[in-house]
Amino acid sequence: MIEISFLCSLFLFLIIGLSSMLKSKKTTEDYLVAGKSIPAWLAGLSAVATNNSGFMFIGMIGLTYATGLSSIWLMLGWIAGDLMASLFTLKPLHAASRKNKIHSYGELLAHWHGGENHGLRRLVGLLTLFFLTLYAAAQFKAGSKATSVLLEWDPTWGILISAGIVLLYSAAGGLRASIWTDAAQSFVMLIGMAMLITGGIELAGGWTLALDKMDSVDVNFLGWFPDKDWIGIMLFIAGWVFGGFAVIGQPHVVVRFISLKDESQINRMRCYYYGWFTLFYGATIMVGLLSRIAFPESASFDSELALPTMAQLVLPDILAGMVLAALFAATLSTADSLVLSCSAAVTRDFVRLPGKMHSLWAAKLTTASVITVAVIIALTGAESVFSLVLDAWGLLGSAFAPLIVLQALGKRIPQPVSISMVIAGVGVFLLWQQVGWGGAIYSVAPGILTGFFVYILFKLVGSERNAESVANES
Repeated sequence: MIEISFLCSLFLFLIIGLSSMLKSKKTTEDYLVAGKSIPAWLAGLSAVATNNSGFMFIGMIGLTYATGLSSIWLMLGWIAGDLMASLFTLKPLHAASRKNKIHSYGELLAHWHGGENHGLRRLVGLLTLFFLTLYAAAQFKAGSKATSVLLEWDPTWGILISAGIVLLYSAAGGLRASIWTDAAQSFVMLIGMAMLITGGIELAGGWTLALDKMDSVDVNFLGWFPDKDWIGIMLFIAGWVFGGFAVIGQPHVVVRFISLKDESQINRMRCYYYGWFTLFYGATIMVGLLSRIAFPESASFDSELALPTMAQLVLPDILAGMVLAALFAATLSTADSLVLSCSAAVTRDFVRLPGKMHSLWAAKLTTASVITVAVIIALTGAESVFSLVLDAWGLLGSAFAPLIVLQALGKRIPQPVSISMVIAGVGVFLLWQQVGWGGAIYSVAPGILTGFFVYILFKLVGSERNAESVANES
């Protein structure tokens, strides 16, 4: 019964995505940025869905299952950082995308204030392609984890089926197909999470008994803070604030903001975005806590299987199938967004002049190639969904967030300085991870700060040179 419910629900989500063909204008702009005609509610729900999906429903629930209530600081810090980034950059970003006819993230960074900046654009395109392909692999892996528990499918089949459906989405409606599916699965997943919470509380014997059982799991399980000293706690929270701030470095999320119909809808979109974001995050934490008392931790249990295992335990087969299908659709629509951003990077950022590479068929062929590489990574990589997403997210944020902020503040950054900022941010993130300091503070924090430091350093050096020139002339 679960399989029938899953397949029927998944077919419905697929039809919703494919129906976007009815509004398709068969242009590259429509394929990559949905004709920049998306209303506030769709843009908001889609941005939340693509921002999280596999990370939230597989990774975040798994983290809460393993660590307890202290995971709430990831939610609070992330949303606070995300809001700060939005207030600083969203209106200037949207205006720049309209003024300069932007279709890719690389175009946005390179042409914000005019000029060509081909070197920067190609570097942004290259990093976007590399990091988002890794991110897409994490989404395929998240979908396969759900199907392996509830349907007992081999993970390989889950990954291959995911890739096949994403290929259909991409060929059909591009970004619009992804946005429509995002909105549909958001409603189903929110209802599903509410049912999981209700079922988990009933399984525990009521809310009071549930709290007692959580309290007995571990002395720190219901603690508000991780088991660190106060400096460690502050660094822990600050890291997640920077994690949320890094949202403006994510091409697949920013493209939703670019696709928004007009600037007057930005505040309305924020209401949908942060309202849905808070509901989803709160629900995932509750499901993670309840999962831990429903099936205690063991050495052989993968904590990232908590959601599908919980669904199988507390929901009727037909509802479990629907929740699984919504989760599966969430990972697919996010993967679709990621590969579309990669497609935009290849077809728009690696070439100087419009031509065959700017055509619709070139974008679709590139999309298929990126999907193939992502599948190979998902099949061969051993990393968890949580780790894969945090690494890709952090690398993108470290590379691009400082550039977006400074350009939104009206700063015109010379191309050599921009390239230095990007390379230094990525380098520091990787170094921080390599030496093992990511456990103290999320590595995106030093990565982003390094970008700003490089900019300030170049400004100071430039000021000194100007002062010396004036002194020599006098």
